[in-house]
Amino acid sequence: MSFNNLYYKRVGTAKACYVCRKPTTTVLATINAVDFLYACSTHLTDYGFATLVKDEAKVTSPAVTAEEIAKVKAEWEERQKKKLQAEKEKIKDNDKEAAKKDDTNKKEETKSPKPPASLSTSPGTQATPTATHERYILHRDFFSS
Repeated sequence: MSFNNLYYKRVGTAKACYVCRKPTTTVLATINAVDFLYACSTHLTDYGFATLVKDEAKVTSPAVTAEEIAKVKAEWEERQKKKLQAEKEKIKDNDKEAAKKDDTNKKEETKSPKPPASLSTSPGTQATPTATHERYILHRDFFSS
């Protein structure tokens, strides 16, 4: 069975380093954790043992011009103004409706008691944290053994 030469840095229980036998909690493991080895931080920085793989997305980010920034900023400010106006209108509408409801609520309270209103929670968009582990490629002598 052949493994890919791409290992992810993870944390595990303390065991001996593969090279120097010092205790370490750093583990280099494949994506499915079938192949793994413990390596201390000294050997992770040694180019004769492993090489850190740079993330291409971070390295090749396109340059943004000042004109593009100004355009996006203007669009954002317009949306904020519209949102603020919509909120003000909603508050005015709610005030009018609240005044009407107060009159009807007083009449209804005398007729029958209301059950307490439940708290409504809108499902917000939560960003799921993605674990980004450092990726290493082992030197050919260590990968073949």
